[in-house]
Amino acid sequence: MSAQPPLVWQLARIGLVSAAPDRLAGFYETALGFTRTGTAELGAPAASILAGRPVEGARVVTLRLGEEVVELVGFSPAGAAALGDVPGWSPLFQHCAIIVSDMEAAVARLSAQTGWQPITEGGPQRLPDASGGVTAFKFRDPEGHPLEFLAFPAGRVPALWQGRAGGPFLGIDHSAISVADTEASRRFYARLGYRAATGSHNHGPEQARLDGIADPDLAVTGLVLPGQGAPHIELLCYRGPLRGSFDRTAPLPSPTDAAATRLVLAMRDRAALEAACAALSAHVVAPPATQGEQAAATLRDPDGHFLRLVAGV
Repeated sequence: MSAQPPLVWQLARIGLVSAAPDRLAGFYETALGFTRTGTAELGAPAASILAGRPVEGARVVTLRLGEEVVELVGFSPAGAAALGDVPGWSPLFQHCAIIVSDMEAAVARLSAQTGWQPITEGGPQRLPDASGGVTAFKFRDPEGHPLEFLAFPAGRVPALWQGRAGGPFLGIDHSAISVADTEASRRFYARLGYRAATGSHNHGPEQARLDGIADPDLAVTGLVLPGQGAPHIELLCYRGPLRGSFDRTAPLPSPTDAAATRLVLAMRDRAALEAACAALSAHVVAPPATQGEQAAATLRDPDGHFLRLVAGV
């Protein structure tokens, strides 16, 4: 008997809540090589489905880098705009990792712009081979959303990225989310069809400088969908003393707050959307609703990260 296909077809795009989406889009275009592909004004019905709660409207700016898509969404009324210096172990932490072909050129182009803030101390860090051997640099965009540049070592570039032209910015490899319990998150995402494909134990001075965190002890787990490439999901689970800092009782962001980053998961079809909501009913915050030819629902994962499940796109 053949295995059932995953409910999720692909991670279609990443949604960032923005206080000023047009202005932030300018930064992504100039500093990070994104291309603006669309702008839309949504009225209350469509904007409320997008938010997962009643709102008056939304402005959506769509950006593309390589084959991956980011949406900058400004809701009306706006939620809390400032993320602040959210550390990597916080349940509010979620970043997009951008693959670069030339780290020096990528950082130089970023450094020519204003408004962003570094997370990594001392410039890009080359992690030990046990942690993947990549060179990485973390920073925040002008509204505080965490981002990361990743460069693979020579001779170890995955096939997916070998075929990408241009540069120095090639595309989005993954969105990383901080979690309190790797196994609980793995079980949750497995219900949607994700499987654990990679894992590493990251620690030491290079990781400390990369994260701007003293003495990190970090389990990294890569979750993928069968047959799909980028972007995938990474689980970041900080252990040791930092584990106690992960406060599950802390207030979670409102759907219209800047910290309410969304992973937009394209489902196989409407039936798959309904099945996912039934299987994960305790995590549904906005049940399936239809706008035009699209159906969508909003969930929170075990640590409160937003997922928007869509069918008909």
